[in-house]
Amino acid sequence: MSGPYGLQSMLKDGHKHFAGLDEAVMRNIEACKNLAQITRTSLGPNGMNKMVINHLERLFVTSDASTIVSEMEVNHPAARLLVLAAMAQEQEIGDGTNLVLTFGGELLSNAEALLRDGLALEILETLVVEGSKEAVDVRDKDLVARRLKGAIASKISGYEDMLAQLVAEACIDVLPKNPVNFNVDNVRVVKIPGGGLPDSQASAVRPDQPARDLGCTRSRREVGMLTGAC
Repeated sequence: MSGPYGLQSMLKDGHKHFAGLDEAVMRNIEACKNLAQITRTSLGPNGMNKMVINHLERLFVTSDASTIVSEMEVNHPAARLLVLAAMAQEQEIGDGTNLVLTFGGELLSNAEALLRDGLALEILETLVVEGSKEAVDVRDKDLVARRLKGAIASKISGYEDMLAQLVAEACIDVLPKNPVNFNVDNVRVVKIPGGGLPDSQASAVRPDQPARDLGCTRSRREVGMLTGAC
């Protein structure tokens, strides 16, 4: 009796091989949807905690999506790509991992319906790439502020309307011609004693400009000033 050949000979015993739309693509989408379903209920200021026990039998009770997915040790290839995207968001921005997972799960859920209706996979991929270019005008202050409110509300609930406008203004002021080259270090928070959070404002200053030169006087004092490096 001859042994396995081709792809079968390169895989371990007990492996499973899937091909085609229903077997491969839909199974990958289902895995990503299941992952997003786990973390989505932890999103926002009212998000619920999750109890995770890792392979060392350590117990974690947290609503932080980054901790949840890292301790879950996701092994499914497609779901792992979604986890890597969330980790990249965490490393580059420092927040928004749950948003990446939830948003990715919703995109794939909608894509599943289109694929079942007969839309070709290549056409769907092209539409997603082109749509992402027009999704948000990163130079529109009001539009950017609306997108920031959710993330800010999860950290400082009640001040999201004011802070979202300040963050949007500061980021747009230092945004290069190519938004991909945006450097988050060009936006700094300067704390000046004597005021409160509602006194904050956005202002463009030189990187070496001391706080005493920011126009802070007894009649005009800011405790939080978002500044962009010129």
